[in-house]
Amino acid sequence: MERVIAACDGAAKGNPGPAAWAFVVADGDGVPQRWQAGPLGHSTNNVGELTALEQLLAATDPVAPLEVRLDSTYTRDAVTKWLAGWKRNGWKTAAGKPVANQELIQRIDALLADREVTFVYVPAHQVDGDPLNAIADKAASDAARTQQAAGGTAADLPVPDPASASAAPRKARKASAASPARPGGGRPTLAARFPGTCPCSRPYGKGEKITKVGSGWGHPECAQTSA
Repeated sequence: MERVIAACDGAAKGNPGPAAWAFVVADGDGVPQRWQAGPLGHSTNNVGELTALEQLLAATDPVAPLEVRLDSTYTRDAVTKWLAGWKRNGWKTAAGKPVANQELIQRIDALLADREVTFVYVPAHQVDGDPLNAIADKAASDAARTQQAAGGTAADLPVPDPASASAAPRKARKASAASPARPGGGRPTLAARFPGTCPCSRPYGKGEKITKVGSGWGHPECAQTSA
């Protein structure tokens, strides 16, 4: 049978907070065909992510090979890395503690039995990110906010909010806004604990801003001159 491509996502406004799940199912070329979302009341993001996978597996033909795209490393690792060990340990972690969200993961385990399922991690909220993930993310976010179930076909897909920039540029802009240019070509300044004399032979007083100038300390403008 033709491979089915799908994406699933969960959301929690506040984590924990108003939560929801969503998935979108596409054809073998990645063209969206149908989607569904549902509320979870007050819950966590991890519960939303796991429920989205459970609902997706329950809503797709177990005979068809399935590619699941998701932005949750927790969900991916739970079913691909940790599940076998948890089962061997009687649903206890390596530390001997009960596995979180055990019942959900057990239901997912049953739905995965005898199925050909591939999990593909895709980063979330990227300008050129995975379009199916963006749709599932939007559907889950809307359902978490409204606490209303929703669903439809390719004719009424949720429209993802545009990503303004990738994470790296956002971090760069934030750092730039929070850290104005330092005098002395980027050298940090501090308040002098004691009065002293700058290498330019002019004194500075206690509490004045000084920075490293050559092998000593002095006026920030002198550091710019000597740079």
